[in-house]
Amino acid sequence: MSKVNNGLTAWETNAAFWDERMGDESNDFHRDLVRPHTEELLDIRQGDLVLDIACGNGNFSQRLAECGTRVIAFDYSAKMIELAKKRRANVLDKVDFHVCDATNYDEFLTLKQDEPFDKAVANMAIMDISDIEPLFKAVSLMMRTGGIFVFATHHPCFTYPSDDYFTSQIHQGEAIVGQPVLQNYYHRPIQQILNTAFRHDFVLSGFYEIPFPEQKTPIIMIVRLDKK
Repeated sequence: MSKVNNGLTAWETNAAFWDERMGDESNDFHRDLVRPHTEELLDIRQGDLVLDIACGNGNFSQRLAECGTRVIAFDYSAKMIELAKKRRANVLDKVDFHVCDATNYDEFLTLKQDEPFDKAVANMAIMDISDIEPLFKAVSLMMRTGGIFVFATHHPCFTYPSDDYFTSQIHQGEAIVGQPVLQNYYHRPIQQILNTAFRHDFVLSGFYEIPFPEQKTPIIMIVRLDKK
């Protein structure tokens, strides 16, 4: 498998493969490990306006729409959004897909709606984003007081690439076996992630650590933040 240093190039290259593997219903990892506690913490209500961050091919966007929400969904990869629009054609009246760079604060703000977001969700994306400061800043600005932001990500305590947990690091890996190229992962200690959230008026209100079946060490963490 080849390595690609540019994050966007990797996602554009992997887009069709990811769409095929995730399909209409997502894969077992997302359905069984990510989704249950994410949905619990997100507390989806009919009529919610939800921001779906790094939406991929729109699996969770469609699920949100089917629960009666209005969804603004975006991804870094234009090819991924093209595939999402095709695969989710039946919910395009409820889901508005965009191409957006989550590390570009001004570009992120173009997703702002006439009313504030009630909820935001990022399923397995924080570790894929090179700079999370603009993301937390923009989500906070666009969210109502009391709004909920839930994100699932690799558990930093158990997935860091070297013997130095406390230093932020970039490494490359394979999220789905057989994907065309490796993708960038951005390791950050938990304190860095949470302190970024706290700087932008979020408070921690829910937390899960999820292992693979039959294992005793978590592979992901799922975090709920409430907007002050």
